[in-house]
Amino acid sequence: MWRSSGSYTRGVDVNGLRQVAQHVDDLDRAVAFYRDVLQLELIARFDPPGLAFFRLGSTRLLLESGASSAMLYLAVDDVAVTTERLRAAGVTIESEPHVIFVDADGRFGPAGEAEEMSFFRDSEGNLVALSARCDAE
Repeated sequence: MWRSSGSYTRGVDVNGLRQVAQHVDDLDRAVAFYRDVLQLELIARFDPPGLAFFRLGSTRLLLESGASSAMLYLAVDDVAVTTERLRAAGVTIESEPHVIFVDADGRFGPAGEAEEMSFFRDSEGNLVALSARCDAE
C-alpha cells in the first residue's frame, strides 16, 4: 500500500492511457462482440496465451481471461443512436440514454454542456457505458 511521506514534490510523467484490460470468459465470443457488434479494429490476437487487442482511439483494449473486469466508458457521437444500434444487434441495454450531469462550470469540457450516458452488457456480462457530450436542455 502506498503512503504519502509528505515530501513528494514532483509528479510522474503520465501523458495518457495506453491500454485497458477487460476480463473475458470466452475469447472467441468476446472478439466477435467487440469486432462485429462494436466494430472496433482488431489489432492482434495471440493464442496461446489467449489475448486479443483492439484499437480504441489512442488506447488499446486488451481482452483476456486473467484480467479483472473493468468499467469501460466508450465515447460516441450520439448515445441514443448508438444505443438503438446495439439494441437492434441483440445487445442487452441496462440503462437507457440519460443525462448524468450538466457541466455548468466546464470542469470536463465546455461549460453548459451535459454528459449523457447509457449502459449495456457485453458478450461476457461486463457493464459498459456509452458516453457523449451534448447540449444541456
